[in-house]
Amino acid sequence: MARKTVIAQTREHRRTRFGRKAGLAPGTLTYLGEKRDFAIKAELFRYTNETIAHKAAIDLHEITFGQASDEVYWYHVTGVHQPDKIAMIGQQLGLHVLALEDIVHTEQRPKVDDYDTYLYLVVKMIDFDQTNQCVTTEQLSIVLCGNTLVSFIEDKGDVFEALRERLKKGNMKLRKSGADYLMYSMLDMIVDNYFVVLEKIGDQLQELEFQLLDEAVKSNQVELHRLKKELIFLRKAIWPMREVIGLLTKSDSRFLKGNTDLYLRDVYDHCVHAIDTIETYRDLTSGLMDIYLNSISNKMNMVMKTLTIIATIFIPLTFIVGIYGMNFDYMPELRVWWAYPAVWGLMIAITGGMLWYFKKKAWF
Repeated sequence: MARKTVIAQTREHRRTRFGRKAGLAPGTLTYLGEKRDFAIKAELFRYTNETIAHKAAIDLHEITFGQASDEVYWYHVTGVHQPDKIAMIGQQLGLHVLALEDIVHTEQRPKVDDYDTYLYLVVKMIDFDQTNQCVTTEQLSIVLCGNTLVSFIEDKGDVFEALRERLKKGNMKLRKSGADYLMYSMLDMIVDNYFVVLEKIGDQLQELEFQLLDEAVKSNQVELHRLKKELIFLRKAIWPMREVIGLLTKSDSRFLKGNTDLYLRDVYDHCVHAIDTIETYRDLTSGLMDIYLNSISNKMNMVMKTLTIIATIFIPLTFIVGIYGMNFDYMPELRVWWAYPAVWGLMIAITGGMLWYFKKKAWF
């Protein structure tokens, strides 16, 4: 599918799905994301420093808070496109109806809400679609309560594979810490992946710069416009993420223990760095657009210069042939045998002289 078609369909789909929510009562669970064709599933990691158990698939009825043990429970739910099942999970966890609405509303702005019995976060995972060469986003909702963390993602596949591998290794801080540190680790991986996406955007900008310096073509302008939109899209996703991390670092929530806030400050710094990188790329995009426009203008100037030189050369030649084309009865040169080659010689001399003069002035 062409990239332009993908963008157009995305805009149309957003208008349609936002229209479905208009007029509904607060707390109404209406899924607004992309259409999915798989059943919601969940996996469980249950671990301490010494032991770990992993179930790749569990029954959704098993998701609950309040496990009386020293173990940390991580329930990872894949899919939020079936509101009835999300409502069932929410009832088991005792989640507020507005939190459930945010889970299925996949265009929710990143935020953090501290309820009485749990901490609720909405963040954005960002990836790069190699097929369509564009940035994609996926909502991640996190519910933290005591030694239990429940996460909800929209689709199969996430950025947490390295986190799963770390969990399987013993004698690591992740295994020694609580669910709040697990939440930090997830946020850290999400933000780290921002830089992976930004690096791909940077590579595209660099390649585009080389193309513009070589020869500007119409497709360069289209690509610059696309990259500018991608950077705006990234900024809209990462800027509120910085606000969320900032609130967590200043929070006195009872769900954040120990020195987790110190680690969250590091994630905050990475968010600031990512935003600075986006601003740098936006400036670079504007600079490349100026290069493109200047290149097109220079091409036009070269064309006009060439046409002007040609027209200037033909002005005296036209004057000469115009004189001898007036058809007067008495024109002495017409009866001189050498007049014709002399006129040709004069015109050639004028042309050569003008070209020499233009070259001397570096006009071409």
